[in-house]
Amino acid sequence: MLQQWLRGVQHLYHSVEWRPMEQPSSYADEQSPKHWTDSRFTHVMKLKQAALRAARRLWTDYILFVDSDNLLTNRQVLSDMIAENLTIVAPMLESKGLYSNFWCGVTPQGYYRRTPEYIPIRKWKRQGCFAAPMVHSTYLLDLRRRASQALAFHPPHPHYPYHLDDIMAFAFSSRQAGIQMYVCNKDHYGYLPVPLRQDQTLEEEEESFTHTLTEYMHIVPKEPGKMGFDEIFLINLKRRSDRRDRMLSSLAVLGINTKLTEAVDALNSSQLQAMGIDMLPGYRDPYSERVLTRGEIGCFLSHHKIWKQVVQQELQQVLVLEDDVRFEPRFCSRLVTIMENVHRVGLEWDLIYVGRKRLQVKEPEQWVKGVSNLVHPGYSYWTLGYVLSLNGAQKLLQAKPLNKMLPVDEFLPIMFNKHPKDEYMQYYKQRDLRAFSVEPLLLFPTHYTGEPGYFSDTETSTIWDDEAVETDWDRDGAKHPRDREEVGLRPSPRPTLKP
Repeated sequence: MLQQWLRGVQHLYHSVEWRPMEQPSSYADEQSPKHWTDSRFTHVMKLKQAALRAARRLWTDYILFVDSDNLLTNRQVLSDMIAENLTIVAPMLESKGLYSNFWCGVTPQGYYRRTPEYIPIRKWKRQGCFAAPMVHSTYLLDLRRRASQALAFHPPHPHYPYHLDDIMAFAFSSRQAGIQMYVCNKDHYGYLPVPLRQDQTLEEEEESFTHTLTEYMHIVPKEPGKMGFDEIFLINLKRRSDRRDRMLSSLAVLGINTKLTEAVDALNSSQLQAMGIDMLPGYRDPYSERVLTRGEIGCFLSHHKIWKQVVQQELQQVLVLEDDVRFEPRFCSRLVTIMENVHRVGLEWDLIYVGRKRLQVKEPEQWVKGVSNLVHPGYSYWTLGYVLSLNGAQKLLQAKPLNKMLPVDEFLPIMFNKHPKDEYMQYYKQRDLRAFSVEPLLLFPTHYTGEPGYFSDTETSTIWDDEAVETDWDRDGAKHPRDREEVGLRPSPRPTLKP
């Protein structure tokens, strides 16, 4: 990758040195690929010192250090950092969580300490360039400054008091030289993966980095598979090619082979009548009080079409995905493990939510005995992703929901007897769907109401029996519960069992 990059851009640089080294691939005193020993830290510090020495020898004005797993996506990052006119400045990088490439506090032992200043900077509540006791992974040095001559990675400063660590040693060197480090978040500059623990493997690191790639659409081809499912369905409106392309790219990176299912688009009144579709008597949207929309009918029929395929083809277990989801880290391996545990204990199941919105958050959901990361779900919204069995599909079809229809994410809780409105449930006598939910969830929406790029094909539509009446609810600026992001939706963590 580096060689290919150099061939394309080396003409832009004053000087390029390429020093590949195949050996050693490990260190005698390391216990695992993620174990950082003193010899490993020393090796990295010497490499960085050699780069710094070479830059000074060439009378270089600036040197940019970038760790190999950092993804710089902003083409202006280098010129933006130079324009700050600071001796040491880092572009703030994003990750899945709160992790980034700067600290706002340091413990007496020289390690990271969370302070009140950190989160407002990390979440762009405050924007600008901020003094920080530590920047790492990606940062720019201005070598024109006289003070920069005292900066060093190796050997560490004679008074360096902490455990051997390249970023801690360099930060100490900058403090001793009287140089303040800065982090800049005036724009979005790139991403970095969250570091793994010492006991984790290279395979887990690959999964972690793959998640970073899927989040930010850097494509790495991977042999596709079905994760043990008979089929994986992806529902997409033909006219929403933007969502289709994004999802297919993400799935390709994850190595997931899907069957693209064209969603049912808006139907006219005669088509609805011919299909025998009618709204559940008395149904009203719980937030806006409107009746069923044609977009919600199309969504229901899209899922209904898949349920029919499962029964017709006698598929034992399938995964159903909508086209507006983002995947949590290690999505594939976590879901595979859960399904293996479900089969291992012989759990009888019909439907397993992989992504949903929990509504009754004050009522704790019970963990499933014998299966880690699975709960008995309460009233829930969203059909972002779920696992469905042949028996589950048969139960959903046997309920004959088309002539008493309501949104599909309202229908499912009725079928497992967890809907809060008894007047709705009375229309469905058999409510014995055996439903469960992955916890923590493995899928979330790509956008929430009000965020840039948000658009709902179900909420913004016309009502089911009148094409002239639009329901432009989302564009009014209100946040519908079906689309709104909530905080604290997860049940209490499973207690740790002690001997």
